[in-house]
Formats: sequence, structure tokens, C-alpha cells
Amino acid sequence: MADDSKTEKATPKKRRDERKEGNVFFSADVVTVVCVLGSFYSLKIFFPDIYETVSSFMRELIIMSGGLTDTSGDDINRVLREFLNAFVSSTMPIMLICMLLAVVATGAQTRFLFTGKKFMPKLRNVSPIQGIKKLFSLRNVVELLKNMLKIIILCVILYMALREDFIAVVRTMDMDIAVSAVFMLNLSMDMVLKTVLVFAVVAAFDYLYQWWEYERQIKMSKEEIKEEVKQTEGNPEIKGRIRSMQRQRAQSRMMQAVPGADVVIRNPTHYAVALKYDMNVNGAPVVVAKGQNELALRIVRVAEENHVTVIENRPLARSLYAEAELDREIPREYYGAVAEVLVYVYRLKNKLE
Repeated sequence: MADDSKTEKATPKKRRDERKEGNVFFSADVVTVVCVLGSFYSLKIFFPDIYETVSSFMRELIIMSGGLTDTSGDDINRVLREFLNAFVSSTMPIMLICMLLAVVATGAQTRFLFTGKKFMPKLRNVSPIQGIKKLFSLRNVVELLKNMLKIIILCVILYMALREDFIAVVRTMDMDIAVSAVFMLNLSMDMVLKTVLVFAVVAAFDYLYQWWEYERQIKMSKEEIKEEVKQTEGNPEIKGRIRSMQRQRAQSRMMQAVPGADVVIRNPTHYAVALKYDMNVNGAPVVVAKGQNELALRIVRVAEENHVTVIENRPLARSLYAEAELDREIPREYYGAVAEVLVYVYRLKNKLE
């Protein structure tokens, strides 16, 4: 039974891990229905060849039996060879078709999963406690009820078929062996078809049950999901601390660049952008620092302490903060507005000097 604490759907990683272990949902009833239907239809198709092969072997055996004198010699070996040849010729095509259908039906459900994990012994499988739990598990109860239902259905179909055709079956004793064989084959095919149609419905419900049971078994608890996130993406707390340290370092480097700026454009307390323009190095002013709210006030304070001109221009400060990237030249559409600010700053510095 699945743990009551496991209420969350399995993650993609959990599904991949379960698949690697060979744990996939699979309905054996689907395979059985496909194989039975395919086998009997193959028997119907190959019946003329099988009949001819068996008839030839029986005629040969009757002819050979009249001349057998040594039961331990070449004659017995010849009989065995003829028997094996007839047996293989008669059954091999049907066996190959049945095997192929089983592989296809299984592969269609498991996406042709091949793994040796299921063959490896597990100590928990030999535990008496685990055995008792499995004995009274929901899966075993469902399997028991399903098998009982299939037996009842099979008995009902056999009873109805024999009741309707009982007289015809008895009269086959007076028929030619070939006619009798064809009649019994058609009767068997009719019974198989009715049985398979009913079992197909049972197999469909079993497939849905196996899917539901598989999804229930691989459910995860919230703690398991958190642990998986830690394993795949790292501990969120550690990642948060690393990001915080990275932000602090970036801000520290940025604040160290503010004293060398030419101007700080602010929107009085919400935004601040520090610009530096060196015409020998850059083709346009470069954003050396920018910040919002508390960081913006720090930029302004450091600028004032280092005698860097601070200009209040609300729309320009907001636009540069939103669109200009740190340590990059300002966007082309702001060249004119920033040029006016820098001209004002240079004139102010010349007057002060």
C-alpha cells in the first residue's frame, strides 16, 4: 500500500528513476488477449498446411510400423526424426507469431524497456513480513477477483457453446476426419472469439487499474520532492546565500565605481544612475552604477561625499534604470538627453574651477 503521506504526483526525475529500475505499469491481460487471438487466427490460416503435415506423418508412421523389426535401431531414429520434423513444421509458425505478438504487446506498454534490474535478487522479497503484506495487498485482492471472474466467464461461454452444439459435436464421429477437424476448428474459433471479446473488456479495465495502481505507488511526499530539488538543483538556502553574496559583491564593486563617475541622475529617492564618459575609450557614456530605493540613496550619498554632481531628472533616471545595462553604454535613444546633462555638468565644473 502507498504511504498516506505520499500525496504528490511523481516528478519527471522520479519517473525516470523508476523506469531505470524496471518499474513501469504493465497489464499481462492485454498481452494474453493479443496472443490468444493471434494464435488462434494463425492456427486457422495455417490449418490446411498443418493438417497435410500431420496426415503425411501419420501415413508414414502407419507404413513404417508394419515393417519395424528392431525397436532400438535406425527405424526408431527415423520415426523420431519424422515426428520432430512434423512437430516443428506444424507449431513453429504459430509459436513465432505468438512470440512476436507478445513482444509487440509488451513493448507497446513499456516502450520497449530492457533492463536486468528485475532479475537481481532483493533481500526484502524474502522477508516473511513483506510476504504477508503482499499476500493481503490491494493488488493481490484485485488479481484474485479478476481471475475468479475470468474463470466464471470462461465456464459460462464453454457451457453455452457446448449446449448449443452438443449434438453436432457427437455427430462428428460419423464424419470424415477432415470435415470433422474443420468443424471443430470453426467451433473452437467461435468460442475463442467470444471469450476474447469478453476478456478484452476485462483487459481494458485491468490496463486502467494497472495505470492507477502504478501512479499511486510512485506518489511522493512533499519532503521527498524537497529532497529531490536539493539533489538536482542544490540546497535552496545555500543557493540563496550564494546569490545574496554575489549581489553584495556586485553592489560593492558598483559603489567603488561611483566616486569616478561624471554625474548621477536621480529620481529623488527611488532611482539613481551613475554615468561616466571617457571619449578616448567609449563612444557614449557608460553606466557604472544604478540602484533603486535604498541602493539609490546609497549611490547618491557616496556621490555627494566624493563631490560627484547629482542631477534630478525623474523621467530620465527611471528610463535609464529600466533600459540601460550596468557597465554598458547607454542606449542610443538617450544620447541627446544625457548629452544635455553632461554639458550642464561640465559648465558647472568650469564655473567652480
